[in-house]
Amino acid sequence: MTLVAGIDSSTQSCKVVIRDADTGALIRSGRASHPEGTEVDPEFWWIALQEAITQAGGLDDVAAISVGGQQHGMVVLDATGAVIRPALLWNDTRSAQAARDIITEAGDGDNEAGAAYWAQRTGTLPVSSITLTKLRWLKDNEPENAAKVAAVCLPHDWLSWRLAGYGPGSGAEGLATLGTDRSDASGTGYYRAAEKSYDLKSLEQHLGHAPILPTVAGPLESIGRTATGALIGPGAGDNAAAGLGVGATVGDVVMSLGTSGTVFAVADTPSVDTSGLVAGFADATGNYLPLVCTLNATRIFDATANLLRVSLAELNDLALSATPGSDGLTLLPYFDGERTPNLPDATGSLHGITRANYTAPNLARSAVEAIICSLADGLRALEAQGVQAQRIILVGGGAQSTAVQQIAAQVLGLPIIVPAPGEYVADGAARQAAGVLSGAFPQWTQDSTEVPAAEATPHVLERYRSLVSSQWLEK
Repeated sequence: MTLVAGIDSSTQSCKVVIRDADTGALIRSGRASHPEGTEVDPEFWWIALQEAITQAGGLDDVAAISVGGQQHGMVVLDATGAVIRPALLWNDTRSAQAARDIITEAGDGDNEAGAAYWAQRTGTLPVSSITLTKLRWLKDNEPENAAKVAAVCLPHDWLSWRLAGYGPGSGAEGLATLGTDRSDASGTGYYRAAEKSYDLKSLEQHLGHAPILPTVAGPLESIGRTATGALIGPGAGDNAAAGLGVGATVGDVVMSLGTSGTVFAVADTPSVDTSGLVAGFADATGNYLPLVCTLNATRIFDATANLLRVSLAELNDLALSATPGSDGLTLLPYFDGERTPNLPDATGSLHGITRANYTAPNLARSAVEAIICSLADGLRALEAQGVQAQRIILVGGGAQSTAVQQIAAQVLGLPIIVPAPGEYVADGAARQAAGVLSGAFPQWTQDSTEVPAAEATPHVLERYRSLVSSQWLEK
């Protein structure tokens, strides 16, 4: 039996799965936590990885390994290969002003012109999560550190580099071996996925000079070996790795229901969205990964369950007992503002209340319908970029709700696939490792639930969008 390992180094933790390269069967696994915060010394990731590897029984018998990880994080290295300062993670917002400055400067003071410039240049508008804005922040606020930067890499790049035996003291020779993949590089703000090249001019402008950058490897290329001889795959950003883990292909749209929501598609052409709603990322197979985020997802279920004093399982049953459309009750779920549509100051609201429809089942169903409608807005943004959805792959904690599955099939009018719960990012990394080993991605089978497209309920989505427009978009 040939074994491969997949790693998911996320914001919260590090997971390692070891699988049979031929069948994908899980052999063993391990997990370790990361420290909290929006800036973290990368050494903590390395310590957690070692702990997770130990829990998983080590890597001595593994033939290939690949790392999936949180996107955008800024890891800056000096000329010796040492980390200069703690990494700024994707969720560190101190670079928000830097993002605004980058856009206005590109448009010569015109934000719309600057947005169009960046959408055409890299497919992604600079926002606080993007690596380029963090480098601009570094130049503006820590110029001494910025001047020391000899190389910039991302969290998964740095871990792959360490697995290959490099680290502090490696010097220029070691820095030259840094490697990455298209999916993670496309989230930096200085990589043009459609042209397969870095935008060094932007780095020179916003960091002050062009440092060494990881070589961008192809989907099935090795970027090195571990001390025991295992091949190291190029890795992937977390969303791209998750797409690989659930077997998403062109025509698939993945909807993830976690604390927040994510909608992304595998597409064969790049996206250019000047509104900034759709991030034009690349995927882990050589295609593209246009992606939309929403701020509100399963926390709305939690809040509604708490209001009704029921468990989430009971909320599911209540929602299924109500009729489609919740008898006219419509929730706008912008409890924490919203990103899609871009309404950071919005609040949630409940509409269409009558004495007849103000019931627990209708409240429960309106919460589920609201989140599906919110994700449908993300899908609409993808479709405006040319995505043609053929089926929805539903993942995340909220995806296991029968009410979510059935209501999604009704509101979206598309077949729904719900993979069995798992470590999708680590699984995708393991599948990539197996592909690097054999030269082709393996066709691993996975357990899943199939929900056929149901009789559509367009009135639910139409009423939702009409209320969003009248309450927020027309203001």
